[in-house]
Amino acid sequence: MRRNAVANRERILAAAEAVFGEHGAAGSTEDVARRAEVGIATVFRHFPTKAALVEAALIRHFDLLNERASTLADRADSGQAFRDLLRTMVEGGSTKLTLASQMPDGQFPPSVRQSADKLRATVEDLLDRAARSGAIRRDVGADEVYLLVRGLAQAAATTPTTPQTISRAIDVVIAGLSA
Repeated sequence: MRRNAVANRERILAAAEAVFGEHGAAGSTEDVARRAEVGIATVFRHFPTKAALVEAALIRHFDLLNERASTLADRADSGQAFRDLLRTMVEGGSTKLTLASQMPDGQFPPSVRQSADKLRATVEDLLDRAARSGAIRRDVGADEVYLLVRGLAQAAATTPTTPQTISRAIDVVIAGLSA
């Protein structure tokens, strides 16, 4: 792919995440094109349907989170790395939930499932390291972490909440997970 086509694709995906994260299914491909500063034909050249665009935006969301988690996993302080990842996941969780809600039948297609599974494996690894270091309780698994992240993200997505309140709620969850 040409360099400008790659740049356009990335701008379109970032715009799609923002538009659909803010407006859900009411967001349009025209809104995405405007935000990405490209023509609608450029959007459809990369993504022939709105569903394909949403799917690609969700994959991008998981892949970027996985990159962040992998970077954090390289830190010496695995407890702080896990806490930073948890915060990142909650803060971006409402966008993920909004994108995911647009998947047909509430099911992820295989491409999205693969990205989500890769992220989960990285989260499990980071959680295990944090538990072995004594920073996080050993009886906490990825299922509990994902439920807590989903709960906070869902609450933030559906209830007008200040960033300070979300941050304090994350601190409460982190305190509960700490050894």
